[in-house]
Amino acid sequence: MRRVTLPMPLGARVPRATRALTAALLLTGTNLGAAAPVALDEPVRRAIDVVIQPLMAAHDIPGMSVAVTQGGQAHVLHYGVTAQGQSTPVGDQTIFEIGSVSKVFTGTLGAWGIARKTLDPVLPASHYWPALAGTAFDRVNLLNLGTYTAGGLPLQFPDAVKEEADVLAYFQQWTPTADPAAQRQYSNPSIGLFGYLAARAENTDFDIAMVKELLPALGLQNTYLRVPQAQSGHYAFGVAKGDTRVRVSPGPLDAEAYGIKTTAGDLIRFVQLAIDPSALDGSLREAFALTQTGYYQVGGMRQGLGWEIYEDPFTLDTVLAGNTSTMALEPHAVRPVAQPTLSPTRFVNKTGSTRGFGAYAAFLPAEQLGVVMLANRNYPNGERVKAGWAILEALREPAVRVDTPR
Repeated sequence: MRRVTLPMPLGARVPRATRALTAALLLTGTNLGAAAPVALDEPVRRAIDVVIQPLMAAHDIPGMSVAVTQGGQAHVLHYGVTAQGQSTPVGDQTIFEIGSVSKVFTGTLGAWGIARKTLDPVLPASHYWPALAGTAFDRVNLLNLGTYTAGGLPLQFPDAVKEEADVLAYFQQWTPTADPAAQRQYSNPSIGLFGYLAARAENTDFDIAMVKELLPALGLQNTYLRVPQAQSGHYAFGVAKGDTRVRVSPGPLDAEAYGIKTTAGDLIRFVQLAIDPSALDGSLREAFALTQTGYYQVGGMRQGLGWEIYEDPFTLDTVLAGNTSTMALEPHAVRPVAQPTLSPTRFVNKTGSTRGFGAYAAFLPAEQLGVVMLANRNYPNGERVKAGWAILEALREPAVRVDTPR
């Protein structure tokens, strides 16, 4: 078996530095923009293979797309097939569900509204949806919704909530279990309402704001909320227990919380723009900065708008702790960050799952390194984090060293 010799641990090279978040929060860079995918050097390909191939075998994953960005250049690799029991290989146009990685798109849409001053994160939710006046949402602001700190909104809506009228009735009757900003409870209804109100503040629907405005502004041509018929042949099937072929089912505020479907090429472009948005206009640059700013500290992680952030020094154990099922399923006390910062040496990541798919995105802005992994099976978050970490460690070396036993 081939073995990758990894460099020093992530977070060990660059001294810690931070800068204050200001009203004109902008990222500067080398104007790399988002480069088109290029051919991988063989050592890099082998370094990724040695991580991904055993991962797929261990978890019986039919197919994966893996993309990395290194120094502004994107590289994409494909493995396996688009559906269990079929022979169609995964390729550049294969579309995967990314589950809750969709939340970083929703966070970006809301942050874009903040940057353009159509959305004020400190105003209560009821300001943007008057039907919520006189409810708990007079005290819950947009930032609380975007960071899961509203006061106990659950992971999922109850099964009885199906239509928009049900959503409104649920929110009108909801009773908090904690004060706003006292705890983080990861929640689809929370980020879902954030996205819904961000679009409402623009006098439009979320689908229109995302598909007609944000995605084209970012140059993402193969990213969808609803895969069009013309692209349906590229849409992979997930596999669930019992080798059942599945795709995500509709649900309340699903587009806002877990609705994005995309290719590895498009998602690595999104990561490149998160690393260096200098090719974008001022409001989008500010939006990307806002999404990666830590507003609440929970354990070793800081919660941004969609993205989850770890400030240097960070370790693999720290990142694994931030991606446990306990972190997703249980409330955790938070500490508001007094002066939210955009640390240049941060590690940023997000996992996402649907019943049949598992996704992961992570990047190191200071080193212009990022990785995305898309799979048509849901497998443990910890395994995604470890695999992504190993790939990023390998990429940090100018020449990836791969040793093959004789």
